[in-house]
Amino acid sequence: MAFPPSKAMACALDEARAAAARGEVPVGAVITDGAGTIIAAAGNRTRELADPTAHAELLAIRAACAAIGSERLVGCTLTVTLEPCAMCAAAIAAARVERLVYGASDPKSGGVEQGARVFSHAQAHHRPDVISGVAEAECASVLKDFFAARRG
Repeated sequence: MAFPPSKAMACALDEARAAAARGEVPVGAVITDGAGTIIAAAGNRTRELADPTAHAELLAIRAACAAIGSERLVGCTLTVTLEPCAMCAAAIAAARVERLVYGASDPKSGGVEQGARVFSHAQAHHRPDVISGVAEAECASVLKDFFAARRG
């Protein structure tokens, strides 16, 4: 039985909220295998790790690859609360993630359907199936609330 995207997104939202509680930009990511089992989950940790590459997607990809013992995530789904940036989109392609599911679009830094549109380039090694707008309002709200609180 496949892990429903809404349940994976709920887990990703939990990761995003945990990131916010750590003072990180609240983005969460979850990777499920072909059977729908969660094999990795992460939230942003760029500040905590003093690492600009410690985005939720990259941390989840690293953990999933380690868990399955392969640099390829064939048959896996990455569910993330925010449209991946170009760096993360390139990593998604390199890892051969089968499906990308994301919540809120990112007009400023998105790399999938905004900005760089990494998967549209002839140089893209792999193009995952992309499903956008899943729990979009809730994903966007977590981000808006975080930044409003920091400005207020």
